[in-house]
Amino acid sequence: MVELDQLKYSLSTYEQPLIEVGDSLDLAGKLDRIDMIEHIMEEPNFWDSTEKSGGYVKELKNLKDIVEEYNALKRDYDDIATMIEMGYEENDPSLIPEIEEMLDKFKEELDELRLNTLLSEEYDKYNAILTLHAGAGGTESCDWASMLCRMYQKWADKKGYTTEMLDFLDGEEAGLKSVTLQINGLNAYGHLKSERGVHRLVRISPFNAAGKRQTSFVSCDVMPDIEEDTGIEIDEGDLRIDTFRSSGAGGQHVNKTSSAIRITHIPTGIVVQCQNERSQFQNKDKAMQMLKAKLYLLKQQENQEKESGIRGEIKEIGWGSQIRSYVMQPYTMVKDHRTNAEVGNAASVLDGNLDPFINEYLKWLSINK
Repeated sequence: MVELDQLKYSLSTYEQPLIEVGDSLDLAGKLDRIDMIEHIMEEPNFWDSTEKSGGYVKELKNLKDIVEEYNALKRDYDDIATMIEMGYEENDPSLIPEIEEMLDKFKEELDELRLNTLLSEEYDKYNAILTLHAGAGGTESCDWASMLCRMYQKWADKKGYTTEMLDFLDGEEAGLKSVTLQINGLNAYGHLKSERGVHRLVRISPFNAAGKRQTSFVSCDVMPDIEEDTGIEIDEGDLRIDTFRSSGAGGQHVNKTSSAIRITHIPTGIVVQCQNERSQFQNKDKAMQMLKAKLYLLKQQENQEKESGIRGEIKEIGWGSQIRSYVMQPYTMVKDHRTNAEVGNAASVLDGNLDPFINEYLKWLSINK
């Protein structure tokens, strides 16, 4: 049958890409690492250090998930080939729709796994800490910051990630002046490093009685959540530590004690703060972890070989470094200015459908390294 011939040919075009993805994933190396970790876990004192053992358990799960994802894809390829042969043997055209559906699903999963092979940089697998700051423009920019915050939370939900709001500052009338999210999940930083830069919104402002079109800006910074010891030494004398009350939405106090922490690293001017945890001690611990991660990245940026890979782009975020525009009027369009990727349905993007932009960025980054 002609249809089966076409399906057989179509499937054959994916044989080599499937092999190449397996090579890119270094499956042999991952299997060796799995074997090594499993031997370590058999040692009698393995559980003595909860932090260390937890790291091994997490790494083992991630490695096994990657290997199983590839093996499942390989099984799907073999199943489709078997179905095609059955179609020939039984001369049964009723199998064709099922084979087409299986092949479409296989293509989607192969494309997704291909993209995951681009997430191979040192920090890509880590959780991400994402911070938004509203630009000039008052309430309009603060509202734009809250819209972006919602967009990233929606995206995280779709990916099966979890989010925590580490810190926020309400706008005077509406929205957010700033917000820091921790996004937890495998490759969260690898995906979200694409978001670092300035995001521009063009729309008819709901806060403008004259109904004029306005442009607003929000800067986005993203860094990996580095939990292990980075070797960064911090002199207590270089720190200014301020405490303040944790605030809820609308300015409500979460508690009556000054449990929120703001730490300023005086030599670099880096400021981090956290108000999400239950106690001042926990907030300080998290803020110090964030500070160490930022200082570590700053140190790494001094190395030209790694400078372009750690925080998305070499240049510092400035209001001129717009990476993406979201136009709501007079037409709807979201355009990435680095990759030229475009999506006409702006509402869908703001509902968390960011993968088209993230995927194009990863491809662009691999070409422009």
